Amino acid sequence: MININAQSFTDAEKKIILGGDTNTMLRVIPLTEPAGAKALKAVSKDISFNDALLPILKRRMLKSVLDSSRRGVGIAAPQVGINRNLIWVQRFDKPGQPFEFYINPKIVWRSSILCQGPEGDLSFEGSGDVIRNFSIMISYTDIQGTQHLEMLEDFSAIIFQHETDHLFGTLFTDRLEEQKNKKYTPFRPVRAKALLIEN
Repeated sequence: MININAQSFTDAEKKIILGGDTNTMLRVIPLTEPAGAKALKAVSKDISFNDALLPILKRRMLKSVLDSSRRGVGIAAPQVGINRNLIWVQRFDKPGQPFEFYINPKIVWRSSILCQGPEGDLSFEGSGDVIRNFSIMISYTDIQGTQHLEMLEDFSAIIFQHETDHLFGTLFTDRLEEQKNKKYTPFRPVRAKALLIEN
C-alpha cells in the first residue's frame, strides 16, 4: 500500500541514521539540549515502509531502548532526533513480551474507560501519574508494507499512547498539565486504577 503522505528522510536525518557505527544504538537526545527540545516539540511526518534507511534506523532505535544503562518499554523516533512517525513498543500482552516496530502508527479509537499510572521518559528525568485510555484501536504499517488494524489495552495501550504522543510533540508532562483541569469519576476496578471521564 502506497502512503501518499510519506516523504523521504532529510539530509540531516540521514546524517543521524548513518552517523558513527551503524550497528550501535542511537543516542537519545535529552530535552535539556536545544536539539532535543526542538525534536521533541515538533510534529513528525510519515515515512515510506520501503525506505532504504528504515531497517538501519529500526535496528538502532531498538538498541537505544534496550540500553542497559537506561532501559525503556518504548521509544519514538523524535527521541533520537528523527521527526518521523516511527515507534517501538514492548507488548506486555503477548507471550515473551516482545518489542514491536510500528510505521506511521495512528490511534483511530479510544475507550471512555481510563486508567491512571506512573510514567517516565528516556528523554528527561522525572515521572508522574498520567491518565490514559484503557483500550485503543490502532492502525499502522509493518516493515513489509502490510497495513494492520488492532486493539490494545492495559499497559501495552498506555505505552503506545505515550510513544504516539511523541510524534505530535506532546510529552507526558503536557498530559499531566491538561489533566489538572478535568474531573473524573471512579468507574470499576481493573489492573490499574480505572476512571471515567466527565468532560
